[in-house]
Amino acid sequence: MDYLVYFILLALLAEILGTVGGFGSSLFFVPIASFFLDFHSVLGITAIFHVSSNLTKIAFFRKGIDKKLVIHIGIPAILFVIIGAYFSKFIKINILEILLALFLIITSIVLFILKNVKIKTTAKNSIIGGVFSGLVAGLIGTGGAIRGITLASFGLKMETFIATSAFIDLGVDFSRSIVYYTNGYVHNHDLYLIPILLVVSIVGTYIGKKILEHISEEKFKSIVLTLIFITGIITLTKVVFS
Repeated sequence: MDYLVYFILLALLAEILGTVGGFGSSLFFVPIASFFLDFHSVLGITAIFHVSSNLTKIAFFRKGIDKKLVIHIGIPAILFVIIGAYFSKFIKINILEILLALFLIITSIVLFILKNVKIKTTAKNSIIGGVFSGLVAGLIGTGGAIRGITLASFGLKMETFIATSAFIDLGVDFSRSIVYYTNGYVHNHDLYLIPILLVVSIVGTYIGKKILEHISEEKFKSIVLTLIFITGIITLTKVVFS
């Protein structure tokens, strides 16, 4: 029972940080959940959790959705998340966990370096970001950081950034949920977590929204990036020494 309490609290923290940082909760939730569940189960639960998480974000930030970016990033992301999710069953779990750890470490460093860089909001750049974020999300369970880099580089307003990212992510997570289910990643004994995580997603998003009203977004993103880096190091250490 104690582990469930820790799991819920850490999931709540992941949702808050994912909302404030704008990268989505899976960036934190996947490595956290991998300490409690096997990695394939984590992929299945994360996808379902993220569907409710994104619905909550859309409800809170719905006025900011950029329809053009949803199409240019969302469609390639959905197509390639299906490809990544399908091929995830052919890769050994420890390799997937190493890829996740390296992804977290490299992403946090890249985001620190490129946090002030802006890229033109072109269809080409949007599609490239959608392809890579979808493929990575399907393989290791989280591609929000790549999509976050893409959207952040376009210099979007906070509300537009969060709402657009959540709307794209909703399609991505719904698509990979189906593939993960057919892969056998969604287990009956884990289904009791779904209503719990639904409540966590609502509470975490609400708290994250309130934090954004009272703190500098840039300052908090620096804290978030530091936590991503530390999470990557911990995940890599766990895999190497397990």
